[in-house]
Amino acid sequence: MTSDINTNDAGTGDIIVDAHLDMAYNAVVLGRDLLRPLSDIRTQEEENSPRGAHHGTSLVSLPELLKGRVAVVGGSLFVAPAFKAWQQEPQVYRTPDQAYRYAIAQLDYYRRLADENNRVHLLHVERDLDEVLVSWKRTPAASENQDKTEDDQQIGLFLVMEGADPIREPGELAWWVERGLRGVGLTWSAGTRYAGGTAAPGGISDEGVKLLAAMADYNLMLDVSHMWVDAVYEALGRYPGPIVATHANPRAFVDSPRLLSDDVIRRIADRGGVVGMVPYNPMLKPGWRIGEPRLPLGRLVEAIDHVCQVTGQAGCVGLGSDFDGGFGRESVPEGVDSIADLKKIGELLRERGYSPSDIMAFLSGNWLRVMRTVLHSL
Repeated sequence: MTSDINTNDAGTGDIIVDAHLDMAYNAVVLGRDLLRPLSDIRTQEEENSPRGAHHGTSLVSLPELLKGRVAVVGGSLFVAPAFKAWQQEPQVYRTPDQAYRYAIAQLDYYRRLADENNRVHLLHVERDLDEVLVSWKRTPAASENQDKTEDDQQIGLFLVMEGADPIREPGELAWWVERGLRGVGLTWSAGTRYAGGTAAPGGISDEGVKLLAAMADYNLMLDVSHMWVDAVYEALGRYPGPIVATHANPRAFVDSPRLLSDDVIRRIADRGGVVGMVPYNPMLKPGWRIGEPRLPLGRLVEAIDHVCQVTGQAGCVGLGSDFDGGFGRESVPEGVDSIADLKKIGELLRERGYSPSDIMAFLSGNWLRVMRTVLHSL
């Protein structure tokens, strides 16, 4: 099986693009200092649990991203609604104005992180992505096994809003785009006033249709990860821009509205989109619970292979780890101690017979293609 993807990003080596990380939520809401070594974060939380409900042993920090060669991150803007289990979170919204204020705090976190740290680059236009990727390329004088010094390597932040309630009305989208927003998921599981979610069935509302039209003006990425299936099909028929699922596994592995049917996967692939695979045990085995043996990482590779077999190509699947999105190390496959271990997936794909070009497409190239499409339009 081969991928037809030509990313024009040769020379970046075995970098990784992770399309969905809840970095700002962890920093702003849970109080985790992501600039510190992961061991420090864990030691602190062994003594004092993070604010709110226990989210598990942390998996993400800036040093771990660099160690794992995670060069580009889909940084989420996620604010939790006052919905069922999330009511006990340290910060939940009940009105669009609350959602707006909380999301601005997360946006400001990402902007400060980029302004104050030369290792982080906010991706506004295609040139910004080029600069990040150049920082990971081998220098002409480098040997085959020697990269540029670690101090040169940057992490690019491609911002995606998870649940659009912080956009108080569609006309406000331009303000968010000017400040770095490059993708939007109309809804989260609980649903929003824009569309039904996987725990709140419904289609796309009239306001949602207007928001899609506003997004199309900028060619923003539409994320359908948490949309109710009727809304997904409506979006596929209505939205002309890039359509992806940044973090959603095949429903063939776990029969849940949160996951994607084979037909939806094929339709996303037909539109040139990408499905981001989540190394999360409950989305890989029905009924899995914390305390049970962790699944082998090969189970995720089986899910990746399923998407490739369903679509007949390797050009529509990537990574969307969702670390630390309400779960931690206890809930991910064996062998993954932190986000730095995502690179192990490449070796497992190699053992399964995937070509180097297909593995590169999965680890980075497929997401880079879609992100370039968005950034090139701005």
